[in-house]
Amino acid sequence: MKTTETQAKIKFSQPGTFEDIRFEKIHNVVFSNSEEGSICVAAEMAELIKSKQENNKLCILGLATGSSPIKVYEELVRMHKEEELSFYNVVTFNLDEYYPMDKDSVHSYYYFMHQHLFNHIDISAENINIPNGTILQDDLHQYCINYDLKIKEYGGLDFQLLGIGRTGHIGFNEPGSHYNSGTRSITLDHLTRVDAAPSFLGMDNVPKKAVTMGIGTVKKAKRIVLLAWGHNKAIIVKKTIEREITSDVPASYLQEHSNTTFVLDEGASSECTRIKKPWIVNSCVWNEELKGKAIIWLCGKVKKPVLKLIDKDYNNHGMADLLSQEGSAYDLNLWMFNCLQHTITGWPGGKPNADDTYRPERANPKKKRVLILSPHPDDDVISMGGTLDRLVEQGHEVHVVYQTSGNIAVTDEEALKYVEVCKEILPTSVQKVVQQIIDVTKRHEATKIAPPAVRNLKRIIREKESLAAMRFLGVPEKNVHFLKMPFYETGTVKKNKLSEEDVKLLVNIIKEIKPHQIYEAGDLSDPHGTHRTCLDALQLALKELKNQPFFKDCWIWLYSGAWDEWKIHEIDMAIPLSPDQVIKKRHAIFYLQSQKDRVMFQGDDSREFWVRAEDRNTNTALNYQALGMAEYSAMEAFKRMIL
Repeated sequence: MKTTETQAKIKFSQPGTFEDIRFEKIHNVVFSNSEEGSICVAAEMAELIKSKQENNKLCILGLATGSSPIKVYEELVRMHKEEELSFYNVVTFNLDEYYPMDKDSVHSYYYFMHQHLFNHIDISAENINIPNGTILQDDLHQYCINYDLKIKEYGGLDFQLLGIGRTGHIGFNEPGSHYNSGTRSITLDHLTRVDAAPSFLGMDNVPKKAVTMGIGTVKKAKRIVLLAWGHNKAIIVKKTIEREITSDVPASYLQEHSNTTFVLDEGASSECTRIKKPWIVNSCVWNEELKGKAIIWLCGKVKKPVLKLIDKDYNNHGMADLLSQEGSAYDLNLWMFNCLQHTITGWPGGKPNADDTYRPERANPKKKRVLILSPHPDDDVISMGGTLDRLVEQGHEVHVVYQTSGNIAVTDEEALKYVEVCKEILPTSVQKVVQQIIDVTKRHEATKIAPPAVRNLKRIIREKESLAAMRFLGVPEKNVHFLKMPFYETGTVKKNKLSEEDVKLLVNIIKEIKPHQIYEAGDLSDPHGTHRTCLDALQLALKELKNQPFFKDCWIWLYSGAWDEWKIHEIDMAIPLSPDQVIKKRHAIFYLQSQKDRVMFQGDDSREFWVRAEDRNTNTALNYQALGMAEYSAMEAFKRMIL
């Protein structure tokens, strides 16, 4: 159930239940995106602060770090600057800190909180409490006891803001944490460190320990709001909300708290039963999207292809009302079979001189101008290399635009390998300059901001690798464009906000090419947010371009990145790949040597990207086959973005 902002505020103030809570044990509200949810949470916090001010009382806030609360803090800062929200009566206690960790480090939560909130509001420095990551080991136990005692002296937390990790941790309370635990030192779970690795530019740089408020400390808060954004949090959110309380999922202890709300976006809520399978929770309004989703789910549940489903299958799995509405399993099955079949095409640019009534792409114009946007210099070949090859082979004018330089994904060791080769073959007259670059690269610490010379070297590496891959696939060099969008160029994993310049770069290249098709990464599950930012930039650019004459003939196709694939019911176009094309795609990926063997942002999947891509494409083909479609070696999938 999607909730409007106004409705959500009411639910925040008066936590209640949904129409059917057979599966859910924690109150939760779903927003269409994280920004809407964050604004609503910030509004509740602001109301609490002001109500305390009216009664001359302190407002005691428990605060979280990580990517989830950033937009909440941005909104609080905005309200301070534009609406005169004061924090003079606010006392804060942060959840956790890495250990050991100097507060001046860019990775410290002390640095994070001041950067995102404290430096921009009128809170007194003495009212800020953040666990100290430099306390001596011998003093740490008593320090943690004192931290809890200080919270108690203030009368406890009025409001606790939380995020959730994929292990189910809140704060750094990892699986196995006791329900009555207090503030303490803890060893971080491997998966928690994997998720933190991108920020630290490698797993080896992530601390192994932390200081965290305990479950018992958190549960004593009068009000708890937990934020979860994105598909990568969906499984743990479902476990926390719907399953029994267990120390294996520490966040599940919040089921015992009487005033907790989980604030979710559509991605984070996507595995919850009432979202994923609403037909087994309550009556549904059966639109075409929901019908397709339900029938495909039913095929997997009973392990049958579409055309073999019978009335009993529908009736026994919560879909009797759909059967009654549509008349018979035969009619439903045939409709679904045709829908699936119509997504499959070997002509991603449209088939010339063919009836396109039931094809995913238009037949005309026969030769299209195609613009493939790639957030990093590898997303194109990893995610749609076979389709790109097919578009070139079928004679379309293909342009590839790399939105960011991708320099941060090249390790120092990989960069050194390239520049040391250059030194050996270049004239003596320039070797001194090359040696200076080598020296700077060797001195660079992985956890520090890369110097401009190092970043430029890494940018060139990625550009030349991409050009080689495109040359292999037959894309002319003049059709390969590097935007180097400024938001990315920080030298760290944390990126700047989108600027007018970022959007202008995209607007200009689209105006120049005047494409009939645009392909862009549409998934939002990449771990460092670049895909999301690049998609946001495209959406802003399209708003500026909507009155351009060419725009009415432009279709937008979204591919999924290296981290996930579209679900079958989401797919609008599926491109079969021959065995030879699978091999050709693999070889194109191999041109990206700096990303092949030492992937910096690997996530918790140790496979190389080319292996992931092949397995994903094979699985998509197998899923179609299981539903009764023709057998293919592999398939790439796309979702159309309707403007």
